[in-house]
Amino acid sequence: MELLELTQTILIFIGALMILVFIHELGHFLAAKMFGMRVERFSVGFPPRIWGFKRGDTDYCIGATPLGGYVKISGMVDESMDTEHLATEPQPWEYRSKPVWQRMVVITAGVIFNMILAFFIYVGMSWSLGKQSLPIEQVTGIYVPEGSLLEKVGFKTDDVIVGVNGNYVDVFGDLITISELTSSNLSYQVLREGMITDLYIPSTILDSLQKQPFLQDNNTYPSVTSGISLGSPAEDAGLQAGDRFVEVNGEPVEYWLELTHAIRNSEGVIEFVVEREGQIITMSIEPNQDRTIGITQPSLAQVGATFTRLSFVASIKEGWDRVGEQTMGIIGGFSRMLSGDISVRQNLGGPVAIADLTKQAVDQAGWIGFWEITALLSITLAIMNILPIPALDGGHLAFLIYEGIARKEPSEKVKIAAQNIGFLLLVSLMVFVIFNDVSRLF
Repeated sequence: MELLELTQTILIFIGALMILVFIHELGHFLAAKMFGMRVERFSVGFPPRIWGFKRGDTDYCIGATPLGGYVKISGMVDESMDTEHLATEPQPWEYRSKPVWQRMVVITAGVIFNMILAFFIYVGMSWSLGKQSLPIEQVTGIYVPEGSLLEKVGFKTDDVIVGVNGNYVDVFGDLITISELTSSNLSYQVLREGMITDLYIPSTILDSLQKQPFLQDNNTYPSVTSGISLGSPAEDAGLQAGDRFVEVNGEPVEYWLELTHAIRNSEGVIEFVVEREGQIITMSIEPNQDRTIGITQPSLAQVGATFTRLSFVASIKEGWDRVGEQTMGIIGGFSRMLSGDISVRQNLGGPVAIADLTKQAVDQAGWIGFWEITALLSITLAIMNILPIPALDGGHLAFLIYEGIARKEPSEKVKIAAQNIGFLLLVSLMVFVIFNDVSRLF
């Protein structure tokens, strides 16, 4: 079973990564072709080459190392370190013979295509699935488990959260967006005992999110079951969908998580008090060996969530907003790592962490989860690639900006030296994140 799960994780990760790499390199390829540049190779995956075909001047191929890809454009110093063209005069079809603005378009096209991919994914999901949201007025409080991260940062059971970072919200999900969580001064506005209190969250919260859940929708769910499993202790006892649990072993319960924690931490037969259509019912239930009784958490309708079918135009706006939201959140996270507010080791993930995250998303939400994580990774890849590091698109762009301002091109020796340094930095970073991933696993 473990081998099967590992194989599934690897295949899902490679599938997502190949989509991202293909779209990124397609951006470079189409931009180069648009300006009459000769593309010698379009590779998904790094060498050695395991399959491909040649059409025109271009070798279209798949490499054996599925951790990236590249488009080799004639007359360009890139990761291949090919310098043979330097011995000849620039040719009309070469990258180096084109105006600076055209080369800028070619260099940034990969990043732009990654952002476009995320945008199309979000638009498609919004149009096909609609929008589910939990209005803040439907949330009468939250449950804070003992010893949880919520308790450690100061939340209490029955707190009513009304705002984040000084902004009052209409939808519960807006309290836990990535851009809000990565804010440099994260705070929540909480209604507690009739008064609004500002609850300031420590900057190290992101370090803990890797291991413990924070604020989630199910912290608000009432202790109402939406379904009963066939053949379960709950069915044998006569429980029905819609029953509200009032007490467990004489202790009052109000929230779903509070109910499940009480069941899990109990011993032997459990005494329940249940409300059904205004009537109070008492019953005794002996749980299964895993301390479950066969009840299902409340449906979204039971917790007051609303569903909106979005038009195509509204889906475009939703897609645009989500790309902006995720972009600002990722940039905020990176900036906080660079400033030292949060741990690089705890928050920077490599291939192993990404593969695990992708598998979790698929396990929890199927293909919806797959496309959600693919869109997020596409934005992350775009942001990483535009950083001004030699060997990345941002490094090439930095040289082009210098050329555009100074009216002269940096020497090829400088470019090659920068590429070598950038390549060493990237290899070092890759070694670090892989070692970091593995050490966190064990």
